[in-house]
Amino acid sequence: MLIDMHAHVIPGDFPDAADEGWPRLGPLTAGGTRLFEFGPVRYPAKEVWFEAERRIAAMDANGVDAEVVSPFPPLLNYTLPAKRGRDLCRHINESIAALRQADPRRIFGFGTVPLQDPDLAAEELPEIKAMGLQGVEIGSNIDGVSLGDERLLGFFAEAERLRIPFFVHALNPTFAERLPAAAYPTFGFATDIALAAASITTGGTAEKLPNLLMAFSHGAGGFPLMLTRAEFFWRGTWDERPPPDGKPAGPAHAALPRAPSEYARRFYYETMIFDRRAMRYLVDMIGPERLLIGTDFPAISREQPAGKTIRALDLPPADLENITWHNCFRFLGIIPPQP
Repeated sequence: MLIDMHAHVIPGDFPDAADEGWPRLGPLTAGGTRLFEFGPVRYPAKEVWFEAERRIAAMDANGVDAEVVSPFPPLLNYTLPAKRGRDLCRHINESIAALRQADPRRIFGFGTVPLQDPDLAAEELPEIKAMGLQGVEIGSNIDGVSLGDERLLGFFAEAERLRIPFFVHALNPTFAERLPAAAYPTFGFATDIALAAASITTGGTAEKLPNLLMAFSHGAGGFPLMLTRAEFFWRGTWDERPPPDGKPAGPAHAALPRAPSEYARRFYYETMIFDRRAMRYLVDMIGPERLLIGTDFPAISREQPAGKTIRALDLPPADLENITWHNCFRFLGIIPPQP
């Protein structure tokens, strides 16, 4: 069995509110695409983005048993006025809930909330579950605000109380002036999602909210590799060895009561990282109990079949089943559908 945790949708329609700066989706062209427009984004979207039958056919073709769909990242617009942002989020969430009804056994859904106003966003959380969605997708930064910022702590506390999981998706980097534009989708996204994970794990959020459910897209970018440096600066030893006297001796130990790796391994990491060597490192560093299959479909074509690279690692059967589907259902907090 294989569950794709990282698949995106664009609603098939938007209210006619161009004057409010909302997204638009043009008519179907002869080439089988509709032009999605939102701010500076112009994206030709094939029907699989918004048509349930096309999605299910694509799953069948790729060897995917079910997928967790979430909004196309440009829809995570935290620059809109808060109440307009809430209205847009509600429309997106209703669209995803409707798409899910086409086959609730194979399509699960994550919605979105207006995190430009954390209090308003928290008020929307109960509705996520009420409409049959499993969780919430958020960006790796909220209009430049780090996820571990104190301003978001109350929002995350409410989500922890409600047991609502988050899928953190990489967005354009907040340090864009330091990169050429061509590097935004590569080094930029990978660095911004790494900063998001570092902010959550070392900024106090993970310590204060030990049951927060969160998964990071694309293996959290460079975060797992940088985690070894954080461990040394906390422990004062290499290879996560315990200090000789049992007390951490690194210069950063006083800032955190627990090792950075302990916080990091509370969360989940989606494995769309393009290389078996990187996947092997994730398995070794994070552990097979915290990894999820993801493909970024249909923005990126899936492997054929999906999960081909992770299966090629020759992992023990129990580890492979954890990664391909068990972990996802645990993360979602749902009972797996019966055949």
